[in-house]
Amino acid sequence: MLKIGVLGAGHLGKIHIKCIKDIPEYELVGFYDASEENAKAVALEHGIKAYDTIAELLEVVDVIDIVTPTLSHFDCAKQALDAGKHVFIEKPVTNTIAEAEELIKLSRAKGLKIQVGHVERFNPAYVAAQAYLKQPMFIETHRLAQFNPRGLDVPVVLDLMIHDIDVILHAVGSPVKHISASGVAVVSDTPDIANVRLEFENGCVANLTTSRIAVKNMRKSRFFQKDAYVSVDFLEKKSEIVRMQEATGEEGPFSMILDLGEGKSKKEIIFENPKIHPTNAIREELFTFNQAINNNTEPIVTIEDGYKALKVAQQILDIIEANLKQIGS
Repeated sequence: MLKIGVLGAGHLGKIHIKCIKDIPEYELVGFYDASEENAKAVALEHGIKAYDTIAELLEVVDVIDIVTPTLSHFDCAKQALDAGKHVFIEKPVTNTIAEAEELIKLSRAKGLKIQVGHVERFNPAYVAAQAYLKQPMFIETHRLAQFNPRGLDVPVVLDLMIHDIDVILHAVGSPVKHISASGVAVVSDTPDIANVRLEFENGCVANLTTSRIAVKNMRKSRFFQKDAYVSVDFLEKKSEIVRMQEATGEEGPFSMILDLGEGKSKKEIIFENPKIHPTNAIREELFTFNQAINNNTEPIVTIEDGYKALKVAQQILDIIEANLKQIGS
């Protein structure tokens, strides 16, 4: 059983604490939170020990779960790695690309594992759809959220779009060749709405739209590939597969047949709804990290994955900023 501690007991940190308590393979030793008042409240609510310093918590754990504000991710992770502890770290992995690069070097040098909290990889709808994804060549995503003051300290690209960036990089598996982006700051000092086009070296194109001032919530991705269309609803946790296959045998009363013209074989359209196994995605990512440590295997979302998603996100932000400066000049 691995001993684990949590850094940060805010909204998401409390969710992590609840999930860890539900994983028998972990022993939740305690947590640290910079707010003494909040630490006392969380300790009382969950019946766990609040440590006075990060150093004291690091002395008694094997694994540290970092759920602090992004600006502190690097310092917390470096302390943990220097102390010889494995690290689970929420997204985005760090505040800067240079910080992520340093964590990669440090974790490799010390032989320690880092997993990044790109939780949509563990969404049961995406898990069910993965078997059907065969080199998608066009992807469209919409991640829209109703206004919430929490999270306004970072641009919407790092707050929300980075989820889709990670999923797309994972699904495509090819380097990004070109990025086009635009964004608008509406209620905060950084972009609240962004639209991005990613072009990959293998020819795939992805269009991403993200907003945190939408009328309703939406988290949908659509993957188009040869003879198939894969739809993933991350919010409703549903997947749908629409694929074409050679029409064989007699046509049934409900068969959908496409006649592609003289000299070409007919195609039948097949609709599938993969079976979704309900899971708590945060619990799943924390559990799989436990298994990666115990079995000495690669985490499902590696520090390198987190670095790649952050690098693309930062490139997007740089392009948006340049465009806005050009408009204002």
